[in-house]
Amino acid sequence: MSELDPLLFVAIALIVVVLGGGLVAFGRRRGGPPDTGSDGPDDGGVDLLERGPTPPETEERLPEVPDTPASIAPPIEAPPEAPPVEEPLPLAERFRRRLTRTRNVLGASVADLFGRGVTDEAWEGLEEALISADVGVTATLEIVEQLRTRSREQGATSAEAVLELLKAELRDALGSFDRSLTRAEDQGPTVWLITGVNGTGKTTTIGKLAALEERAGRTLVLAAADTFRAAASDQLAIWAERTGADIVRKDEGADPASVAYEGYASATEQAADLLIVDTAGRLHNKRELMDELGKVKRVLEKQAGPLEETLLVLDATTGQNGIAQAQAFLDAVEVTGIVLTKLDGSSKGGIVVAVQRELGLPVKLVGLGEGIDDLAVFDPELFVEGLFSELGPD
Repeated sequence: MSELDPLLFVAIALIVVVLGGGLVAFGRRRGGPPDTGSDGPDDGGVDLLERGPTPPETEERLPEVPDTPASIAPPIEAPPEAPPVEEPLPLAERFRRRLTRTRNVLGASVADLFGRGVTDEAWEGLEEALISADVGVTATLEIVEQLRTRSREQGATSAEAVLELLKAELRDALGSFDRSLTRAEDQGPTVWLITGVNGTGKTTTIGKLAALEERAGRTLVLAAADTFRAAASDQLAIWAERTGADIVRKDEGADPASVAYEGYASATEQAADLLIVDTAGRLHNKRELMDELGKVKRVLEKQAGPLEETLLVLDATTGQNGIAQAQAFLDAVEVTGIVLTKLDGSSKGGIVVAVQRELGLPVKLVGLGEGIDDLAVFDPELFVEGLFSELGPD
């Protein structure tokens, strides 16, 4: 090879490099992708100039992390301390605070309606407010008619005067029932049978009632005679553990009457003060419900004599529908009183009046909240005052 051959080789290499750079630059001007210098996938023979424009790349920036030694870990926050156990609010205050929804429907209406004078339009508005609060149509018409008569006789011409007369009418409509819970007078445990549609808060009511009795120093046995739902028995067992009560339960599908029988035998053996019996609230038809409840009641009465209480649990939020549901239970067993749950969550607190009027039974207990202390003996005076009192700061 001659001396010029190396020079010729170098020249050719330089020409190739220059031409290659020019082609790349030309491709960039025509929108082709730049050469990344990496071994990417084969282009499959597609000319760079035939590709469409490539969208500009966006750079993702990660948040900056301060330089912290790996040995230093962030401090672990301790969980907050449990709030101290507080004494339950006085009953009057609980009624005042928990009847807000009904008060917004009924209590506020009186001031607005009669603030412009005692007129026919005001009386009609009062009727609508009472019906909206679920007092019931018949009871409402009677209350308003009596109220109009008394206001004329007493010369009530202001909203304040009409309000005082309305309170008196509602107290009269609630009547003077004996609302105390009956207890056994002789030896042996007191027996309370609890009935009601599933979903009304029946089992929870039993648990809260057990808590009240335990706090009063009484010993209890709970009988899980709602054997159609395993969840009901499990829930009652949790309440028994919380309240220190004993529980008698069997497998799902067991004979409810046999659970009630063993419950009373256990309460007698332990010399317990009280036996509370849960029952099924939803069977396939009314006849089945009547037969089942009737059998449980007969078995208990054969052991203990007449039951001290048979309480029917109703949900205040269902309004008039709850009254219709109640009739099947009244046909099955002799109910002695009503437990009205979820009164705090309803704008239909007037159902208390309707229930007593339609069923002829006293409301003995009311649910005023979800807390364990929120099952209270019903007090008509505190109830009426709570409907119309001004709600101050908590």
